[in-house]
Amino acid sequence: MAQRKSPLENLVVLASHMRILITGNLGYVGPVLTRFLRKHVRHAYLIGYDAGFFAHDLTGAQSSPESLLNEQHFGDIRSFPPELLKGVEAVVHLAAISNDPMGKEFELVTEEINQKASVHLALAASRAAVKNFVFASSCSMYGTADGGARKETDPTNPLTAYARSKIGTEDCLRAVNLGSMVFTSLRFATACGMSDRLRLDLVLNDFAACAITSGEISVLSDGSPWRPLIDVEDMARAIFWAVSRAVSQGGQFLAVNAGRDEANYQVKQLAQTVATHVLGTKVSINTAAPPDKRSYKVDFSLFKKLAPQALPEVSLDESIRRLVGGLKQMNFHRKDFRNSYLMRLNTLRNHISSGRLNQDLRWTASLA
Repeated sequence: MAQRKSPLENLVVLASHMRILITGNLGYVGPVLTRFLRKHVRHAYLIGYDAGFFAHDLTGAQSSPESLLNEQHFGDIRSFPPELLKGVEAVVHLAAISNDPMGKEFELVTEEINQKASVHLALAASRAAVKNFVFASSCSMYGTADGGARKETDPTNPLTAYARSKIGTEDCLRAVNLGSMVFTSLRFATACGMSDRLRLDLVLNDFAACAITSGEISVLSDGSPWRPLIDVEDMARAIFWAVSRAVSQGGQFLAVNAGRDEANYQVKQLAQTVATHVLGTKVSINTAAPPDKRSYKVDFSLFKKLAPQALPEVSLDESIRRLVGGLKQMNFHRKDFRNSYLMRLNTLRNHISSGRLNQDLRWTASLA
């Protein structure tokens, strides 16, 4: 009797020979996604497109993750060349100004890149007969959310330029005709975990770096805010599902919280859990700090219903183990890491101060 295929194997069959374009592939998520796709769909044709802001920020990689792509293109997403969409069956749109501090410093640019360029790309993809468009969105659009866990049908309350750009893109694309293209907005929980281009401007990653470098985790808030987490590998798993999602799985336009219910944590819980993985680590919490307005629990039941084959598999403990192991492998001991290139805003500031980027985050010279 033949064995039944696993849910993941069914996805592999659907995506096995797809031509997939990944924008923003030279960031934090892109390298993990590239390796995940190449592992599971070896014969897919993978194309990368990125401005290259963080291309040089490799962290402990044994080889370039871009060597697994079939093509790599450099360019500003605001000037995306539509000819790259020829023959593409799925677009994974990661390109963005990717956190609140960068969004605050470059607010107008965040709107241009995260929202206007995203809408333009989706419309171009629709005209090019792309079958599936996957938009990397964020649960941060829920902002301050008292009461129960937020569902997709609950009101959003974006508190930052970054969060406003994500819900803004959804709202714009919900109102236009995308033809037959299947659109999936994955409202990701807060990212965490090890990557070939590690970021330390994420809460769990920051705590792991604190523990490794100083043996002390200082929680700047009172520790009470809620954050849902998702490991970057599980982000890749969700994207893998979405690149071949059928209309029957949620409709032509779908905005869905991507994560798992069990991964809603208070910030103080995260700090205390990281401390258990690095012997001797102390946790200090600023109980006198004003409350952090960004606090939200999220309901992931719709994702569980629609994508049981793509549910997160990496536990909090495993994410921490990978982070600690990765930082140790890097021989990372920099106590002032918040002033380092591993904070994405610092990289942008360095490009600007060196004259490579202007204030609109456009290259002033060739990348060569």
